[in-house]
Amino acid sequence: MRRTLTMAAVVAALLVPAGPLPVAEAVGGAAPVAVGRWSAREAQAFWTAERMASAAPLPPVPADSADPAPPEPAEPSEPAEPAEPVEPAEPVEPAEEIPVATPPPAATGLPLPSAPPAATPAPTPAPAPTPATTAAPTPTRAPAPPTPAPLPAPARAAVPPLPALTPGIGQNFDGIPVAGRMFLVKDGGAYFCTASVVSSPGRNLVLSAGHCLLGSDTQQVAFVPQYTRAKPQPYGMFPVLRDAGGHSKIWIDPRYRSQGVDRAAALDVAFAQVGPNSRGFAVEAVVGGNRLVTGAGYAQARVTLIGHPASAARPRVCVNRTTKFTSADARIPGSFLRINCTGYPGGTSGGPFLTRYDARTGTGDVVGVIGGWKTGGDKADTSYSSYFGADIRKLYEKAVAGAKAGR
Repeated sequence: MRRTLTMAAVVAALLVPAGPLPVAEAVGGAAPVAVGRWSAREAQAFWTAERMASAAPLPPVPADSADPAPPEPAEPSEPAEPAEPVEPAEPVEPAEEIPVATPPPAATGLPLPSAPPAATPAPTPAPAPTPATTAAPTPTRAPAPPTPAPLPAPARAAVPPLPALTPGIGQNFDGIPVAGRMFLVKDGGAYFCTASVVSSPGRNLVLSAGHCLLGSDTQQVAFVPQYTRAKPQPYGMFPVLRDAGGHSKIWIDPRYRSQGVDRAAALDVAFAQVGPNSRGFAVEAVVGGNRLVTGAGYAQARVTLIGHPASAARPRVCVNRTTKFTSADARIPGSFLRINCTGYPGGTSGGPFLTRYDARTGTGDVVGVIGGWKTGGDKADTSYSSYFGADIRKLYEKAVAGAKAGR
């Protein structure tokens, strides 16, 4: 968000009085992560509770800066993905179960004994007694080993009730499992935005704002569902995977990268592929996922807005209607969703706009994320989102195809 500039400076002064934000590779004794590797255990070793608590909201991206970005996540057979959007080769498949590593097959039985040779009569003229017939031993097999038990399903995340809400008034609360903080290292500092899980066939995609994940040096990226300072990892940590070149697997419209955060504000959306947590579970299997809805219109009667504001120890929730906002600034063209909700400063960028929120599952239809016009707005009490239309649908399909090819 454009309004993060002042807040980031204040937070940095409060949280790190001795100097600048912690340098990722030097603070806390965490070893540098090898190129192409970034597992849940490595992410947990790097993103300690102390480092997560000291992370600051991401500072604003200069409006006229083009992103010298790494290539889009590469397909396995190519060193880098082509610049043109890659459409899925086939319709999206139903959600799959989490692949379970199968141990090498055990031996299926003991070697079979050979039958003894037939008896030969004695070489004398006298008739030899008929040798007793020896029955060939019946082959025996060891019982087949039991089929390895599948990985037990994770306990479904408990969904806390939302507090009583007055339209337009934000309140801090304990969060919901499907939304959390996205931590990252950029320009040598530790930062965060807000992100949420979006349902996908691979059950491994999260959604945030594009401006949160821009940059060729965006590294050590990890998603933590329902982060609070009191419970920093209630469901574990899900690392944003890397391709063979060591680049995080993040999908952002190439026009947003090349034209900048103002000129392409209508495309301020990013999808990222996350790996399993340290127990081997996919994120959507643990916390559920919101349904991506495109083409729903700008005016929504009731939207639940969730974000992680600045230095707050807990996330924030608000409900209100959205309206259509068309920019009159030629430098920031386009139309956006707008919502009035108090108390959404820096850090809330990427937070989901949810319609049809289901209190039982803690999920809804995601129709926007905080971002877009002035990367989310220049006032903490009014937030914006890029409109989720055909371009965002194509970006999602590209991410689904890329995540599937990478499995």
